[in-house]
Amino acid sequence: MKFVQIIDFETERIDEMRELAHETQERLAGRGGGPTRRLVLNDRGQANRYLVVIEFDSYEEAMRNSDDPETTKFAEQMAALCTRPPSFTDCDVLEMTDFA
Repeated sequence: MKFVQIIDFETERIDEMRELAHETQERLAGRGGGPTRRLVLNDRGQANRYLVVIEFDSYEEAMRNSDDPETTKFAEQMAALCTRPPSFTDCDVLEMTDFA
């Protein structure tokens, strides 16, 4: 079953955050078991609030990714750029529909 993690955070340094995410993605390219998709959202009602939806093939893959030291390092660097600690929500995907 697909699994997603939603990360809710606030930052005034979104460009640095995005650069950090891209650098980490490049460094980990080709590694199996990581995220399969990422969606980055900006809250229109709160300019410095962001939500990131990370998709994995399964809960187990997500937990292996979370246990990886590289993921821990990225999370620490990300948190340092935030104005409040990020919050995480874990979700099983019950249904996904693509509208063409």
